[in-house]
Amino acid sequence: MDVKAAAGSYAPDPKAGAADEPVTVAEGELLWTPGPRRVAEANLTSFLDWLARECGRRFDGYDELWRWSVTDLPGFWGALWDYFDIRSATPYSEVLGSRDMPGAQWFPGARLNYAEHVLRHERPGADALLFCSEGAAPAGVPWEDFAGRVRILATRLRALGVRPGDRVCGYLPNVPQAAIAMLATTAVGAVWAGASPDFGSRGVVDRFSQLGPKVLFCVDGYRYGGKTFDRRAEARLIAEALPGLEHVIHLPSPVHGETRPVVDGGHPWADLLWDDVLDHPPVSAEDFAFEHVPFDHPLWVLFSSGTTGLPKAIVHGHGGILLEQLKLQTFHMDLREGDRPLFFTTTGWMMWNFLISSLLVGACPVLYDGNPAHPEPDVLWRIAQDTRTTFFGASPAYVDLMSKAGIVPGERYDLSALRTVMPAGSPVSPQCTAWFHRNVKADLWVATGSGGTDCCTGFVGGVPTLPVYAGEMQARSLGVAAYAYDESGRGVVDEVGELVISEPLPSMPVTFWGPDGDERYRRSYFGDFPGVWRHGDFFKVNARGGCFVLGRSDATLNRQGVRIGTAEIYRVVEALDEVAAALIVSLDLPDEKFFMPLFVALKEGRTLDAGIEDTIRARLRREYSPRHVPDRIIQVPAVPTTLTGKKLEVPARRILLGTPVEEAADRSAVADPRALDALAEYTRTQRDYPLAAPAVATAAAAGAV
Repeated sequence: MDVKAAAGSYAPDPKAGAADEPVTVAEGELLWTPGPRRVAEANLTSFLDWLARECGRRFDGYDELWRWSVTDLPGFWGALWDYFDIRSATPYSEVLGSRDMPGAQWFPGARLNYAEHVLRHERPGADALLFCSEGAAPAGVPWEDFAGRVRILATRLRALGVRPGDRVCGYLPNVPQAAIAMLATTAVGAVWAGASPDFGSRGVVDRFSQLGPKVLFCVDGYRYGGKTFDRRAEARLIAEALPGLEHVIHLPSPVHGETRPVVDGGHPWADLLWDDVLDHPPVSAEDFAFEHVPFDHPLWVLFSSGTTGLPKAIVHGHGGILLEQLKLQTFHMDLREGDRPLFFTTTGWMMWNFLISSLLVGACPVLYDGNPAHPEPDVLWRIAQDTRTTFFGASPAYVDLMSKAGIVPGERYDLSALRTVMPAGSPVSPQCTAWFHRNVKADLWVATGSGGTDCCTGFVGGVPTLPVYAGEMQARSLGVAAYAYDESGRGVVDEVGELVISEPLPSMPVTFWGPDGDERYRRSYFGDFPGVWRHGDFFKVNARGGCFVLGRSDATLNRQGVRIGTAEIYRVVEALDEVAAALIVSLDLPDEKFFMPLFVALKEGRTLDAGIEDTIRARLRREYSPRHVPDRIIQVPAVPTTLTGKKLEVPARRILLGTPVEEAADRSAVADPRALDALAEYTRTQRDYPLAAPAVATAAAAGAV
């Protein structure tokens, strides 16, 4: 049953049956090998040829190239500057001045603009974006319309008094207007920040109020899952809570069909309508001047999840994001001009910035505004078919939904244009990797990646010229000196350690916005290993360079001195048909005792009983070790996650150790706040809970909280 082609070959598991049957795949099992045509056509191969021809540098394979990229930083990043033909109004004096972390100085003297590098791909007659929403067929946004609107809006923002360094915020869904607003903002040197309208007003105010924006773009409603949601009241609350706001630009949504301003008069700002702002004469590319800013001039602000206090306002610079995204999307996603990447996201998640950045390589991103499982759970695959998607991004949770529903996209849809899928967002199991080959396409590059909002890039991920092994990310990304450190700060191989980055990256944050931002930034990443970035994830690198990101290290599971990644627990428990989601935490108790409860949300109509508990315990013991077996299994109505599906292990741990819910997490940043209340209720009412009130106080006094 092997499928072999010049592009690549898939080595299926001989134990597997039909495509919709469960897959038994061992971690590290070879799944796919790129064929000679795919290797020859890869952007990475072109780069290697260019390095040999233009720089006299030759490398024997990817590992040797990676090692050069993390040891000769000026040589590697300087080569990328030339390879990608970065446009700068002034020359840089050196590639890397100080290489201290934090505070590395990249390309001092250069003045450039991120948006200029996007719009240089303007091609008359081609689409810049494809857009679809619930119930609507995909539609193209031609480059001449897209780039023209960016220039008009940027010119209007200047007329409204927006200057370099001013902040502009968007409370917008994943629609073309959001991309236009972001690029217009950055074109004039102002700083962009976005939030999705599914955020409540408090969550948005917690973010935007830190920035003091001059302009707010907002929508008055949105549609999701076949339902309409009115956001006029939230938009008013947000605007009223932002001191210094001068203009609100209202994008009417089809939900209301109204064109009147979302905020009536009597306020210190001018309320404008999107169409009125854009109703101005065209601005030609020759007549428009981009604001050229220093390499580290703030481009946008991304926010941490906001689950433990006020969200961190992470500032990224123009040059760092420009170089890093060009490198990531060219070499580790293998995107090129005309490709069509699709990744479900909202404007409040870094993946939106990542998706829009595919414009930098001439790709045509596919935007979807709606529920990814409505009206059918496989709607994204239908969109992939209809848009001729070449690159498809998906989370492991989405794959689990497909698997449990018995959906085989490769049988339902024409996915002949699809070359690559990228699972991301949470740890990926061997079964998840194999699922794509068996259910989507045999000759498919599964480029699993992992990174973070912090640097807005991938630290480990796909390499189109390397084989794919089940459950592994193929390699560390070029320029990313990622290692697994043990507690003494020693690099380890084939052992679980802390994910660290020992050399600076151009896209590391410039700072955190606000007072003491530099110091808060330093404490967040450099407190444990001075001069080395500690990311907060468990990490393992095997002898061949394959990578594993195993869950947050600040939600450590530690039994008898053995550290356990939470992903290992979820991999087993969430594979059960009865289980919808799971969350596990570890608690250090007084007198050196330990308690590791597992919370499970079951499918509708199911109740936790001895049979389900026994199955969970037996499988964890069999597939991993007795240390992986929880002390107690508790049914809850929902597992606490962020709005983008990230499990809230640290806030859950704090609640179980007695921290009030309001202090442990921001409800507006949680998908289902009932999940937090269920944990608090468990700590208060269950007699078998080992942390009764006196024990909680003791644990808090000992610093466990």
